[in-house]
Parts: sequence; structure tokens; C-alpha cells
Amino acid sequence: GLELSHCVGANSLGPAAVPWRSGGPCKMKRVRTVFKPEQLERLEQEFLKQQYMVGTERVDLAATLHLTETQVKVWFQNRRIKWRKQSMEQKAAKLSQFGVIQPATADSTDIKDHEEDTVDVEL
Repeated sequence: GLELSHCVGANSLGPAAVPWRSGGPCKMKRVRTVFKPEQLERLEQEFLKQQYMVGTERVDLAATLHLTETQVKVWFQNRRIKWRKQSMEQKAAKLSQFGVIQPATADSTDIKDHEEDTVDVEL
């Protein structure tokens, strides 16, 4: 299952606390995965080859890095969002370089909404 920190009272939740679910009187705080530099380097190498890691490739990579399949899956999800955001920022910078003002598009809103949906799961 998920590793969640101890139950904390609703009054003690400050801005730094990240509730996992708010469905009951007890709010749980999720534990953030901290990747080792070697794991991050390998994950980035694999991302450069392909942005989507599925099936046995994901299982094999997870086993090699001593991570769960879910951790690898979520890392790739979050990395794709970061990649899209960087691509949009580069595109906007090029357009502004030529004096073209880019209006706010549905794409930028979608990515922002998508970012809020990202989940970092520790198993």
C-alpha cells in the first residue's frame, strides 16, 4: 500500500502540509519519493529515448533501479508534463524574440490544470 505519515489533526495542517485525501476526520500526508542521483540519471536517459515507458520495459527498469513500477510510471508522467511545459516556454520565447505576442491558449491552460493533477506516489 501507500506509505503515509501519521494522522494529523485538521488544526495542525499548515501551508506546508499536503493532505492525501480529505475524505474524513483524519488527514494523511503522503511521503514524497526521493530518487538517488543514479536513478534520476537513468530515468532521464530512458526518457530521452522514449517519453512513454510501458509494459515489461517499465517493470524491468523499475527492478533495475530498485523502484516500484508505480514510482517509474509516475516519474514518467511528471517528466512528460515538465517536458511539455519547457517546450511551450521555448516556443513562447522564440515568438517574443520576433515580437509576436502569443495569446493565452487552451493548451497552456490544459498543461497548468494537468500539473495540479500530478501525483508523486511512494510505495
